Amino acid sequence: MRFYDITVTLREGMPTYPSMPKPDFRPFKRIAAGDPANATLLSLASHTGTHVDAPYHFEETGQTIDQVSLDTLIGRARVVEINAGGDITASDLDQAGLPANLERVLFKTRNSAHWQSGEFYAGYCGLAPDAARWLTERRLRLVGVDYLSVEPSGPKGYSTHHSLLRKGIILLEGADLSRVPPGDYTLVCLPLPVQGADGSPARAILVEPPVPGL
Repeated sequence: MRFYDITVTLREGMPTYPSMPKPDFRPFKRIAAGDPANATLLSLASHTGTHVDAPYHFEETGQTIDQVSLDTLIGRARVVEINAGGDITASDLDQAGLPANLERVLFKTRNSAHWQSGEFYAGYCGLAPDAARWLTERRLRLVGVDYLSVEPSGPKGYSTHHSLLRKGIILLEGADLSRVPPGDYTLVCLPLPVQGADGSPARAILVEPPVPGL
């Protein structure tokens, strides 16, 4: 059995979406300063690094992150590599050979090569609106991408987020798939259950081969 940790390490200077604040990790207790223990104050947005979007992120009456079922966040997932020149389109998905009973899919693209940079990669590959509609028609439970947003870069109408979240499809954004070969895995994705929140940072791993029964 092999485990792939697809979580981006939280650190100062990490890439963040332009509308999100930079994370701040500030020590407030240190043994070296005479305190009995070390402790750190964390300040970060709910959509920092590897994180999960709950429907409430864009839908006022949608599920909050603490209401998202573990049955959605844990289970069989397929990593699909798509080398699109632009955003992923419905045509790309037609050619990807996704099985009809697929419940969770993670898209590996050129984005994964840009995680080590401290700069936001403005040319990232998102999901075009027709790709979002294609995915909602398949009744998926979770869609994952290897950068900070499923939304295409450029002017925002947020149609991709609305299409997916309105149908209750949970979004795993900011996964690092750079070391993960395409194939089938068991996904274990655990966001912090922050009461009433629109999303949360998560620890996400892929298990190979898939765990029977999950």
